[in-house]
Amino acid sequence: MAHIVAITSCPTGIAHTYMAAEGLENGAKKLGHIIKVETQGSVGVENKLTEAEIAAADVVIIAADTNVDKSRFNGKKVYETNSKAAIKDGAGLITTALES
Repeated sequence: MAHIVAITSCPTGIAHTYMAAEGLENGAKKLGHIIKVETQGSVGVENKLTEAEIAAADVVIIAADTNVDKSRFNGKKVYETNSKAAIKDGAGLITTALES
């Protein structure tokens, strides 16, 4: 079981941000992993990742179509992709991120 933190974001910050989060959450559940997803949408940051959660993570997944500040993740394994990848196949994306 892996501990994963993720950020999802899209230019308009509405549908794809939350669909990508749901894709990752469902994928992690299917694979038996623990995940927390921070969304950076039109209403701002929701479900903000804590320093402890980031420190405990085996991988950081950024599924975004916008620029995400990665400075919080120095020294962590970071896997970057777009929101569509998380929406289409969250479990596959998580597997790829963990193996990269």
